[in-house]
Amino acid sequence: QVQLVESGGGLVQPGGSLRLSCAASGSIFRFYVMGWYRQAPGKQREWVARISSGGSTTYADSVKGRFTISRDNAKNTVYLQMSSLKPEDTAVYSCNYGNPPLGSWGQGTQVTVSS
Repeated sequence: QVQLVESGGGLVQPGGSLRLSCAASGSIFRFYVMGWYRQAPGKQREWVARISSGGSTTYADSVKGRFTISRDNAKNTVYLQMSSLKPEDTAVYSCNYGNPPLGSWGQGTQVTVSS
């Protein structure tokens, strides 16, 4: 079972940036597609971005052009660089592996965009 630990969230003003990290346990990390997801209060979890084992990326329309997903297989870590943040980006952000997601959901990291 791969364990996932997210970090890097916080409070940021609209237009600001944050970089989230997701550290995964296990040597099989590099074989899996990795994804970022988010859940806003009162809403269902939604997919945000995905990166294949080979580095191909896809994004939800709502974040395209503002967010960048990347991975470092040597560090078993996937990142989400978020720029031009909007209040509607406020949510708990979580990562997972596989498509559809295969792992248990961790606590995630809270991102709050507010002035």
